[in-house]
Amino acid sequence: MALNSYENMSRKNLLEYKKKYQAFRHHAWAGLGFLSVALAVRLILLESSEILTPIIFILMLYILIALLFTYKYRTGLSAPDETIKIQPSDEIEKEKIKAETEKKHLKLEKKKAKAEAKKEKKAKK
Repeated sequence: MALNSYENMSRKNLLEYKKKYQAFRHHAWAGLGFLSVALAVRLILLESSEILTPIIFILMLYILIALLFTYKYRTGLSAPDETIKIQPSDEIEKEKIKAETEKKHLKLEKKKAKAEAKKEKKAKK
């Protein structure tokens, strides 16, 4: 019994195919949006615009290519919806710790300044 080609694909390939599928799907929808705008402009102008005709054909070709690639990468739809977790590097972790420490330090300084202002205000009364 031969295994299905979808079963042979690795998880990494499925995730890669899913990304490509979504990118080409986006391009197909964007092309449709541009095509509808171009057709609306052509209808509003009510004249056979020589400039818009090639643009419309180019957009139609663009949409067709994007749809063909969505069909090619449709196997990516079977990829799990989980997000890929990337381990942060040590440098990023150190920067986060520095930022948190600096934030706490600034809060303490702000509290000290507020306490000093309060003391001065009481001393003036």
